Amino acid sequence: MQMASEANSEADREIVVSRIIEGPRRLVFDAFTSATHLAEWCAPWAGSKITTHAFDFKPGGVWDATIQGPDGRAYPNHWVWTEIVPPERIVWMYSLKKDDPNAVKTTLTLTERGNTTEATLRLLFGSKEERDEKVAKFYAAQGAQQTLESLAAYVTSARASHT
Repeated sequence: MQMASEANSEADREIVVSRIIEGPRRLVFDAFTSATHLAEWCAPWAGSKITTHAFDFKPGGVWDATIQGPDGRAYPNHWVWTEIVPPERIVWMYSLKKDDPNAVKTTLTLTERGNTTEATLRLLFGSKEERDEKVAKFYAAQGAQQTLESLAAYVTSARASHT
């Protein structure tokens, strides 16, 4: 059981965004299960390209990738999957490099809502200051929302190609 002060400090360190996605929960979940799927939607900017260096979708597995931004810069990404509960939850540690002490715990929860899926993305930072810095300098809240927007567009496209 968490103490109230622990819960408050966690709330001060997190970003939570949600979106309804037009598609079944399993299809939304499957968008995370291969590097090919992720490369289609997970880049934060239009015109970006993702190159995967390693991918193993299992607890303890990693996704190492580089996002080539439209500005020509390379942005490293390192994800370590920590929990996978098909098709309802995926938890990973997100950072720019292996063994980064500032990795962000990221939890995706998928809830069925009839023919749609509610996707909730929760980013938990090491401190309130770290969260505030990422929000101010790197637009972390907008980035999280954009991630769900891109995921929704990908799922819509995948549904259309299967009908």
